[in-house]
Amino acid sequence: MGEVVQEGARSPVAPVTVARDLALQDLRAALLAGWRDFAACPVFGLFFGGIYVVAGLLIWAVLFRGGQVAWLVPAAAGFPLLAPFVAVGLYEVSRRRESGEPMRWAAVLGALRGRGDEQIISMGVIVFVAFGFWLMVAHGIFAIFLAESGIGTESLALFGTTAGIAMLVVGTMVGAIMALAFYAITVISLPMLVDREVDFLTAIITSLATIRCNGFVMLVWAAVIAALLLVALLPLFLGLLVVLPVLAHATWHLYRRVVSPA
Repeated sequence: MGEVVQEGARSPVAPVTVARDLALQDLRAALLAGWRDFAACPVFGLFFGGIYVVAGLLIWAVLFRGGQVAWLVPAAAGFPLLAPFVAVGLYEVSRRRESGEPMRWAAVLGALRGRGDEQIISMGVIVFVAFGFWLMVAHGIFAIFLAESGIGTESLALFGTTAGIAMLVVGTMVGAIMALAFYAITVISLPMLVDREVDFLTAIITSLATIRCNGFVMLVWAAVIAALLLVALLPLFLGLLVVLPVLAHATWHLYRRVVSPA
């Protein structure tokens, strides 16, 4: 993961440079490194993954009891928007393991505060605003198609109707566009904010530059994340106990591959 790349294989993005020679084997290397981090420090991964699992089950219980089961679909679809922020603590675990620093709960949990400059908090605000915006958009899509289906949100049978299928298609397309845009600004920026004292706008610019310079590979990485998270959601969210931390650690190592050393 720490191989040296030629000067011509990097593009300047003040105050850093980003690699523009990512290959598919780098994604495989990142996943393997992510698995090693998880296996070495599983308690942290299970803790943060467990937060996601508990949150998912609570949302399911509330919606089921409130007769709004169909809303579980857009809620679950919006979960990946929150994943990068939840993963901040896991980026700190990978950073500490890489540098040989002791693993301390206070430091790992404190990573959510950033380096005392509130830059990660600012990114967190963006994360939760984006999630709220997605729920509003999903509500609008539901309202448009529910009238045609004649079925309420108390049953998943809604998605078996013509209107329900059309709603899934439209919602998936809109959600995919939003998720891709959000992925582009967070995939490198959040691990960078854990690693360096930079402002969140610089981190976002670096993340966007990474996408611009390595479009195909980064789109494949987005697809890998989406597919693994979808599979992890199916068994009552329990797959997130492993998938979420492994992806978080892997993203850290991908960041290390992309961004030049400080």
